[in-house]
Amino acid sequence: MNNDELLSIAEVCKKLKISRAKLNNMIEKKEFTLTYNEKGVKRLYSKEIFKYLENHDVDAPKEVDPRNKLNNLNGTEWIPCTKSFMYQKGLGSNHKDAQIEKLHPAPYSFQDIQQLILFFTKEKGKVLDPFGGVGSTAKACELTNRICTSIELSPKWHELSLQRLEKEIGKGTSKKHNFINGDSVEELKKIKDFTFDFVVTSPPYWSILNKKVDHKTIARVEENLDTNYSNLSKDLGNIENYYEFLEILVNEIFKECGRVLKNDKYMAIVVSDFRNKSEFISFHSDLIQKINKLEVDNTHILTLQGVKVLLQNHKSLLPYGYPFAYVENIHHQYILIFKKSVRKAR
Repeated sequence: MNNDELLSIAEVCKKLKISRAKLNNMIEKKEFTLTYNEKGVKRLYSKEIFKYLENHDVDAPKEVDPRNKLNNLNGTEWIPCTKSFMYQKGLGSNHKDAQIEKLHPAPYSFQDIQQLILFFTKEKGKVLDPFGGVGSTAKACELTNRICTSIELSPKWHELSLQRLEKEIGKGTSKKHNFINGDSVEELKKIKDFTFDFVVTSPPYWSILNKKVDHKTIARVEENLDTNYSNLSKDLGNIENYYEFLEILVNEIFKECGRVLKNDKYMAIVVSDFRNKSEFISFHSDLIQKINKLEVDNTHILTLQGVKVLLQNHKSLLPYGYPFAYVENIHHQYILIFKKSVRKAR
């Protein structure tokens, strides 16, 4: 850096890794001298910035605000997490640590869940996933020093979730978490009120995995991989009527999740819209309508706080409908974020 150079506000913010608001505050406190170039545009003296960098480690972790009871993030880390979208991340199907995950017909990335866990909990926080699958939430919890309770109906996926932690993270790691092989409709009732700091899950998308073999599933069939959740009678993915499925999912699963969630804590539900034959099912909006302001007990409700779009930019485009009609390539999911709070007096 040239000590005689004048730097723009944007350049200084980038070098110091601070916001404009923070920089303006430092200028007001006379930590830096504000000047102007020949065109009257605000500039700062590079020699002052250089001296500041010599005495401060801008890469050092910033302090967490003592008022922050939600997570362990500082302001710089917090702000990007409030974007209304995020890109889906994954290891790739050929990665050595993706071999158990890809056995499940509808897994979700532990990396995406990890981002949510880091924002909505502090270390040692208790996290619930009522549709545990092959343990993506449990893996994310282990990697972030949280404690997971994972409920999974299928004995096969339950066992694989245990194997996954032992193989992909380390021997004995599965014992740090609570893995339950059972039906969430029944198991949630056994859990005390106000137990968890966060609920995150991706429920079955009704019966979409029970369709006939098509271009989406032929590869799994050829590799002798499962194409549906299970054949169990209690599996919500095997309910024939969509509205019956929705009723059980909301009132017997998510309402109970709300009950066992601590007050002022959050629940994130990862879902996608889908097609049922010729009908487009707006699953995410149906869930919002049923869960928003849902009473979970006599004094608490769940309220919608936001909808984050999870972009799946890596998926291949297929010629649906061509050349006759518009049929969407659905390359995103929704993360529905609800908060448990005390219901206001009527």
